[in-house]
Amino acid sequence: MDDQYISGTRDNGDQLSSLYGMTPKVEAAVIVALADGHTRRVRALVSPLHPADQADLIGRLNTPQRSRLMKMLGPVLDPDTLTYLEEDLLEETLAAIGAETAARAIVEMDSDDAIDIIEELDDEERDSILASMPAAERLIVEEGLSYPEDSAGRMMQREVVVAPAHWTVGQTIDFMRGQDDLPEEYYSIMIIDPARRVLGQVRLSRLLGKQRPVRLSEIMETVAQQIPATMDQEEVAILFRRYALVSAAVIDDQGRLVGMITVDDVVDVIDEEAEEDLMALAGVSDVSIRSTLMETLQARLSWLMVNLLTAVAASIVIGLFEDTIQRIVALAVLMPIVASMGGNAGTQTVTVAVRALALRQLSRATIMGFVLRELSVGFINGLIFAITAGLVSYFWFGDMSLALVMAVAMLANLVIAGVSGTAIPLTLTRFGVDPAVASSVFITTVTDVVGFMTFLGLAAYFLL
Repeated sequence: MDDQYISGTRDNGDQLSSLYGMTPKVEAAVIVALADGHTRRVRALVSPLHPADQADLIGRLNTPQRSRLMKMLGPVLDPDTLTYLEEDLLEETLAAIGAETAARAIVEMDSDDAIDIIEELDDEERDSILASMPAAERLIVEEGLSYPEDSAGRMMQREVVVAPAHWTVGQTIDFMRGQDDLPEEYYSIMIIDPARRVLGQVRLSRLLGKQRPVRLSEIMETVAQQIPATMDQEEVAILFRRYALVSAAVIDDQGRLVGMITVDDVVDVIDEEAEEDLMALAGVSDVSIRSTLMETLQARLSWLMVNLLTAVAASIVIGLFEDTIQRIVALAVLMPIVASMGGNAGTQTVTVAVRALALRQLSRATIMGFVLRELSVGFINGLIFAITAGLVSYFWFGDMSLALVMAVAMLANLVIAGVSGTAIPLTLTRFGVDPAVASSVFITTVTDVVGFMTFLGLAAYFLL
């Protein structure tokens, strides 16, 4: 029975992996071909793969294997593969293929993808690749790099399909058919005036559904969401999410069309911002599974040091009640429960608050309701766990006074956790500090100190 189950599971896994180009069998075959030095076999295995699968393959190989793969692939490597590589693998891959090959690959990309790659490199590598690019393409990339980091100007593609309002559907279709350098992905045609100010847009689906004599001015939609080139990428992602956008025009300070942002770029931003917040909450930002030992140590050491200081603060509170703990040993057994429950409750509230702040869901009209809701949740949870913890304490130690102290301390700490879990992120945001980075440290300190202070203080007052 177990063997049949294991076999069935393995078969299902093979069926699922067969839906994608990058399978364990392909990976194993590539590794064997690399070891044997069969360039033709390597190219035959890798070239049919989707660029995302080629990037996945590169990430699975070790450094010597990646180096051999780059040498064997040469011109067969799909340029779009570079756009799917993580930063550390990108730098290694570009170094392996050389500046001239990298420049040829980048020239074939849309400008937004080219800028994404170039901006991740250090100055020396960037200058080397830019110097190898044709002047026209180099100018486009340099203009994109002139915008602030993490801005709409960095995200946008400069290739935009535009047309005047007086054109007909037939003229527009003929124009697009006659162009060889249209963007790889676009969903609408921007209607502009002679000064390149956006008048509206025509979705491709609507364009193709109209007769050739119909003018674009008759079927265009007003563009409500025009994104300034200097807007932060996180704000761009919020706009796309809120209005369910597929694409949006990017304008300069004079309101002129300079580019277009499509949803595929926004998905990357949403993923990047979510990863940054998640890693920041855990204090392990700016590291990956391929980070070196020293990089990992440096990234985590500072946060561990901060946590040590908060632990010392909690220990100082415990030290103030040393005599009380010595006289009532049961306190040493029970006090971690109070602090742990408060810390977990505070973390839950902080997580919700940080997410709401990141999505711009909190405003002056909603903040008070959110705070009151979390306070109510903290109070109700406090009552539930106060009763539970009190009963556990009573049946454990047989002391009603100790059980009451435990119950009151539990209620107080969960209420404080609810209040501080909302107040801390909001306060940090008001002072311009990223709440995802600093909230967890403060909430741990507050719940530990308040938990120990309340529990031990009540015990010292009522039990001695």
